[in-house]
Amino acid sequence: MKDKVALVTGGSKGMGEAAVRIFAEKGASVAILDVDMEAAEKLSIELNENGANTIAIQCDVSSEAEVEKAIAKVVETYGKLDAAFNNAGIQIPAQDITETSEEDYDKILNVNLKGVWLCMKHELIQMKKQQSGAIVNNSSLAGKVGVPGRTPYVAAKHAILGITKSAAADYASKGIRINAVCPGTIETPMVNDMVNSGDLKREDSINAAPINRLGKASEVADAAVWLCGEESTYVIGQSIAVDGGYTIL
Repeated sequence: MKDKVALVTGGSKGMGEAAVRIFAEKGASVAILDVDMEAAEKLSIELNENGANTIAIQCDVSSEAEVEKAIAKVVETYGKLDAAFNNAGIQIPAQDITETSEEDYDKILNVNLKGVWLCMKHELIQMKKQQSGAIVNNSSLAGKVGVPGRTPYVAAKHAILGITKSAAADYASKGIRINAVCPGTIETPMVNDMVNSGDLKREDSINAAPINRLGKASEVADAAVWLCGEESTYVIGQSIAVDGGYTIL
């Protein structure tokens, strides 16, 4: 990744933070995009003090104006965009579809699906100019299977795989690769909040995966960074499950 430029949405915590760290360790300049500017700046300062080259940019991925402005800032700062990990996402408590409000449905779809679509749109505008680049979208095990009580989330994560495949087919011949990762239950602040609130039982998640443990954020980030790198140049439109075997059962 030396001399490459990468961006990560939701880059201040969890899988996003892990990806930022790995990109930086491999020599890339990294833009940390996050709605939580304080956390993004804190991470950027820490990494830069240790020799990295990063910037923090506040961005709500559900807003096209903010996405367009953020990606323009990346290009203004570094002159190009080689890799993007569209990782930002949110969750709501599990509930029956008949109890899900339109507001909650829109909230999930706006961030988890529209946010990925908007980021892809503006990343691809820049990558088309370069005729090069790699994009990785963060889906979920919920992009491959159904999950009780989480209809809007599953809808968004399934759709991410669809737009990944379609865009990958459009841009493969233009020097741009697009793929997705599908994490299982990963030790992240979001999952910890779900456990602490009683919305998710840790033991159930551990027992659901053949590996019998939760995943590490770095395990997903490693896959995402690999998909952005020179070792995966013949991988197009794929969804790589990083789920401890959950979806093989």
